[in-house]
Amino acid sequence: MDYWLAMLPSADEEDVEAHLMACDGCGDRLREVIALAKGLRALARSGSLQAVVSDQFVRHAAETGLQVREYAPLPGESVQCTVAADDDLLVARLALAVSAASRVDLSWCDSQGVEHLRMADIPVRADAGSVIVQQSITWAKASPSSTMIARLLEVDGQGGERLLGEYTFHHTRTIPGPPGGSTTAVTNRPS
Repeated sequence: MDYWLAMLPSADEEDVEAHLMACDGCGDRLREVIALAKGLRALARSGSLQAVVSDQFVRHAAETGLQVREYAPLPGESVQCTVAADDDLLVARLALAVSAASRVDLSWCDSQGVEHLRMADIPVRADAGSVIVQQSITWAKASPSSTMIARLLEVDGQGGERLLGEYTFHHTRTIPGPPGGSTTAVTNRPS
């Protein structure tokens, strides 16, 4: 890995290169790692993942020509939202003044408050001012009109929870055609 990431001193890099030229097994493993990394990059760029991302990731996506749809509600707010056929990424910027919480979970609930998905112990930077969540654009494009609630929760060592912020997303389907997939699976994805 250090060789592939160009982190080796020159002398070590030359030794590894020589070994890779002579050892088919190690060369095959390196090609597998490179293929895996390319696949992961392609998956991340596809917008199909639901993940906490950095502002740098979102800026880079926009700079490389991806169409980024963003919503940025404040705690307690609700937003009307949708996606268009040409959107590549869907991002929610959940404004938050983060304290010294050792663990923050992101809970996605339906309009009745029933939790459908929990992202446990998400990465949160105290200086960022928000948690940036990439939603699956694939699911959002296929989703029927629905309401989802995002809750950021501080979780203590005993499992007790304290609400840090709640954000309501009223998704309106605007892409022609019937929603795809089953409504149970699709409504578990906010937009």
